[in-house]
Amino acid sequence: MAVLTSRPAAAPSAAGPSSLPRPFWMLWLGTVINRTGAMVQPLLSVYLVQVRGFTLAQSGAVMTAFGVGSLLSQVLAGWLADRLGRRATLTGGMLATSAAMVALGAASGFLAVATTAFLLGLTIDSYRPASQAMVADLVPPALRPRAYGLLFWGVNVGYSVAMVAGGWFADHGARAMFAVNAAAALTFAAVVWATVPESRPAGHSPPGGRLRAVLQDRLLLAVCAVTAGYGALYAQAFTTLPLAMAEQGVSRAQFGLAMALNGVLIIVVQPLTARWVGRRDPGLVLSAGTAVVATGFALTAYVQDGRGLALTVAVWTAGEIVIAGALPTIVASLAPHELQGTYAGVCGMSWSGGAVLAPVIGTALLPLGPRALWSGIGLIGACSALGALLVAGRVRRRTAASDTT
Repeated sequence: MAVLTSRPAAAPSAAGPSSLPRPFWMLWLGTVINRTGAMVQPLLSVYLVQVRGFTLAQSGAVMTAFGVGSLLSQVLAGWLADRLGRRATLTGGMLATSAAMVALGAASGFLAVATTAFLLGLTIDSYRPASQAMVADLVPPALRPRAYGLLFWGVNVGYSVAMVAGGWFADHGARAMFAVNAAAALTFAAVVWATVPESRPAGHSPPGGRLRAVLQDRLLLAVCAVTAGYGALYAQAFTTLPLAMAEQGVSRAQFGLAMALNGVLIIVVQPLTARWVGRRDPGLVLSAGTAVVATGFALTAYVQDGRGLALTVAVWTAGEIVIAGALPTIVASLAPHELQGTYAGVCGMSWSGGAVLAPVIGTALLPLGPRALWSGIGLIGACSALGALLVAGRVRRRTAASDTT
């Protein structure tokens, strides 16, 4: 197999905030605006049942259609980012998201809602591989962990606002949240189109069979396997965890407060650790962070009240924080310039695939009791952490080799 290499730009001598280029900060600003209005996705199932009168089975089918679209979107958007350009893909994806959002809010009948939900899933995350490729184009390798970490931080700041606003809209006019979400996506598109130039390197046209070339990169596939395991681990927080905590004696109010701690810690702690984490080997950071997340979920077996849950949430949030910049940095270091989007899309799809499997795994283990459930989930995380450790050396050697070409 031929090894695909990239030639990263030299890092600037300064490492302060001003060393990140202005287009990156505009991309960051657009991301925050978009996520601040992103209230439909987390509240969609509740909206379908409580506002539209769908049955639980119908709501589950609609969410499945949304998930299938989301699973496909990453690879499609990554391919388009390399083919058409990062800027065109991101802005076009956000315009399509806005249209799909309005259509879903106006749709009536199960078939129409399921179809528009699929289209929304196909477009709503299309910005991710494009923005990840943009960062790889715009930011020198030494600063990428910090840049990706800042994007992660911005997403969580926006998400925290969206959850508060979404709760208000749910009580005072649920359909209006579709319009707000659509407006946020349009604003993101406008900010990027007006302030972020096309970043795809000139003279690098994607070769034929580019997806085939990506799928022949065994090191990337190994990273994708690690990513899928991490997705299956982390997504338990939003799938099995609420069900398990109800059985372990944690009230819904206690659960909500403990989960709010996740967002608070990310907003407060992540900026303080970004520079320190950015100086470490990203493969080792990914391994250590995944191990910490796995430990946090494994400890959930012993939770009996809200305080115990808050402690375990704090543990796995610490791992989540350090992983945030490491994983996209690894993918960017493995990808050649002309395939940054496709690499990001394939890795993003592997995370989504793991997240899709998360409720299947969790609900299968749930009847066996807390020890079996959380030991099993912790074991998945431990395997993922071990996989990250095993590939860390190969990632480091390949990155070093590409620096010399």
